Amino acid sequence: MKSPYSALRFFLLINILLLTACENPGYNDNPSQVMTKATVGCLVATDFYAVYFSAYVKPPIDDVKMSAKDKKALFRSYCKNIPATGMGYFTADVVGEELRKTPIGIRVVEQEFVGGDESKAENFKDIRTIAEIPAKLYPRGAVEAQAQLDKNGYYAIYLIVGGEEALSDEDKLRIPLHVGVDPDAKPIRTYIAMGIGSILGLALIVFVAFRFIRRRNNP
Repeated sequence: MKSPYSALRFFLLINILLLTACENPGYNDNPSQVMTKATVGCLVATDFYAVYFSAYVKPPIDDVKMSAKDKKALFRSYCKNIPATGMGYFTADVVGEELRKTPIGIRVVEQEFVGGDESKAENFKDIRTIAEIPAKLYPRGAVEAQAQLDKNGYYAIYLIVGGEEALSDEDKLRIPLHVGVDPDAKPIRTYIAMGIGSILGLALIVFVAFRFIRRRNNP
């Protein structure tokens, strides 16, 4: 007969694996376009194209007045969530040779969230273009742009593969941005999973302890 402690160890292992899985930072659950954190930047992909994306932001204050925290933030890269407004510098390293041989246009826009699931592009509406770069070749694979993110809210960067010849949404790779939020905040589902795991773990400990005490009292 298996020891009750074996069952306890097994259950605790399952809970640890569950909580670890909840830490996986998926940013876009739309199956047609996925944004996940990678070792270098964040992988943003559609069914046809993929790039590794990074964003850097310089706060709108003088260098002389910058605190040590502000200066440290200059060297931190972000994926989707950006903590504050400022001048944004964006880099996308393309994946594959095809994109290196195709002109790519860049458009940075402010967006309005109209409701629904934030992971779906159709729930956002472009309201202002804040930067645009005509299509050109990037033979080294590094696509770069900059734009002033002057207020908190939603933005998006469109990489338009083929430039003016891009006729469909399939040729537009959308990179969502949300300015004014904590990039280190854990999603609510993480806290829910942690709470459920803690409750189940405590219940199992009580159950095993009860069985152990009962078995000792009734040999």
